[in-house]
Amino acid sequence: MDTPEDRGRAPGGGAPDDQPVGTLRGAGVQVDAARVGRVALVLLLVVLVVVGAVLLVAGYRKNSQVEDLRSHGVPVQVTVDHCLGLMGGSGSNTAGYECTGTYTVHGTAYVEGLPGSTFHADGATVAGEVPSDDPGLLSTPSTVATSHTTVTLYLVGGALLLVAVAIVVWLALRHRRGRRPA
Repeated sequence: MDTPEDRGRAPGGGAPDDQPVGTLRGAGVQVDAARVGRVALVLLLVVLVVVGAVLLVAGYRKNSQVEDLRSHGVPVQVTVDHCLGLMGGSGSNTAGYECTGTYTVHGTAYVEGLPGSTFHADGATVAGEVPSDDPGLLSTPSTVATSHTTVTLYLVGGALLLVAVAIVVWLALRHRRGRRPA
C-alpha cells in the first residue's frame, strides 16, 4: 500500500526528475516565467515613461527659467549673509564655497543661495538678477547673459518615451500576429 510520502517518488525511492528534491514543510514554489517576464516588461515600461516624463518636465522648466530671466530680469543687490567652505574628496582642502545672501524685491526680503562657488566676505554686496515675476529665482548677470534656451534638454527624455512607445507597438504587433488563425 502506498503512503502519502511514497506517492510521486521515482522508482527506487528518489524524487522524480521533474519534481523538486526537497520542500520546506510541504510548500513548493512554482514560477511562471512568462508572467515574471510580463511583469518585468511592464515595470520597465513604467520606469521609461516616468523617467522620460520627468526629464521632459525638467527641461521645460529649465528653458522656462532661462527665458524668464532673459525677458523679465531685474538687477538686485545681494548682501552676503555667510559662506561655508565645501570640502574636497579627502577633506583636506576646500573645493569651493556655498554662500547665502539677502536681497529685496518689491519690499519683500528673500534669502537665497548665491550661484557659483566663489567665496564672498560676510556683508559684501554682490550683483544679482531675478525675474520680476519670480523673485525667488536668483542668478548672476553673467550667467543670464550667456544662458540660452535649447532643445537638447528634451533629447534624453524624448528618447526614453520613444523607446517605451516602440516597445508597446512591438508588443501589440507581436500579440496581433499570435492571434491570427493559421
